[in-house]
Amino acid sequence: MSLSFWEKNSYFNKTDIVIIGSGIVGLNAALYLKKKNKKLKIIVLERGMFPMGASSKNAGFACFGSASELLEDLKTHSEEEVFSLVEKRWKGLLRLRKNLGDGAIDFQNKGGYEVFDLKAEFEKCSEKLDYLNAAISSIIGKKDVFKNADGAIKGFGFKKIKHLIVNSAESQIDTGKMMIALIAKVRNSGIEIINGFEVSELKDDGNKVVIVSKNGIHVSCKQAIVATNGFAKQLLPNDEVQPARAQVLITHPIKNLKLKGTFHYDSGYYYFRNVGNRVLLGGGRNLDFITEETTEFGLTQLVQTRLEDMLQTMILPNVNYLIDMRWSGIMGVGPQKKSIVRAVSNNVFCAVRMGGMGIAIGSLIGEEVAILASSNR
Repeated sequence: MSLSFWEKNSYFNKTDIVIIGSGIVGLNAALYLKKKNKKLKIIVLERGMFPMGASSKNAGFACFGSASELLEDLKTHSEEEVFSLVEKRWKGLLRLRKNLGDGAIDFQNKGGYEVFDLKAEFEKCSEKLDYLNAAISSIIGKKDVFKNADGAIKGFGFKKIKHLIVNSAESQIDTGKMMIALIAKVRNSGIEIINGFEVSELKDDGNKVVIVSKNGIHVSCKQAIVATNGFAKQLLPNDEVQPARAQVLITHPIKNLKLKGTFHYDSGYYYFRNVGNRVLLGGGRNLDFITEETTEFGLTQLVQTRLEDMLQTMILPNVNYLIDMRWSGIMGVGPQKKSIVRAVSNNVFCAVRMGGMGIAIGSLIGEEVAILASSNR
């Protein structure tokens, strides 16, 4: 495939920076660079109709880690590493809200809950709440973020759930509205987003970067930023980023739905929330890590059967409901929770591995890689 003169001259001529990936990270990198230098010609390339990984397919949790997730992280990370990540997630959420506005993303602080069906697992978390609260209070300036919420179990209509821990600082957003607002802000700043451009190769000769598409289009620029998260291995084979597929379903509207807020279960491997009067439920990759370590979108009977069982027996017992939609997204994970922001070569940079926390940290990680690229111009 070849470009016409008009396409090449209008879209790709004298391009300063190309950003690969139009998700939260890529678009925030573009905005930061344009804000610092309005003369820069910046193009964002996206392989799909929408941001194809997780940015437009996630569950819309504005969270920084449940109690059990943080305690689990402390087994493999230092205290400084874990709470530095909490701080980055919290500040990232504040930046997202500041950049787009609470109304534009339908930000709602309904609280977040961790549900326990095993008393022993609850007790492990419960005895550490004072410790977690002390650490988190110094970060977000709010005391007693985590509390026992057993009294709310009946009101939510759950079955088989023995204990609840509430996180009063956790919220929810509308993922679709967030991306529409972010894309509009990027385009209004004079940055072009080109969809349907799947990058297969990057070449940095020291003076310029040549980007080759899957169908043979060659584009040149001064610098490039890779912000493809779960798809990073395709362009960055040496970085420790593994794809992690997340399967999700959502019900039709349910009359008089009792459930309000965001919920975590089984150390965060399952998560559910209300979306208006619907219930969204996702997770289950821990049932078969190897199969779910893929960049292929799709659903499996194993995971979907488990999600349906959770809906019927735990979340919505004795409630009539129908499942409306099912989908999957691709996250980027690795042996460490910290994102990878680095120079790949003289003129190519990357910001990948959001670890399932793209909403929380994406805004700041985008800015971080933009600052890195700017310092090398």
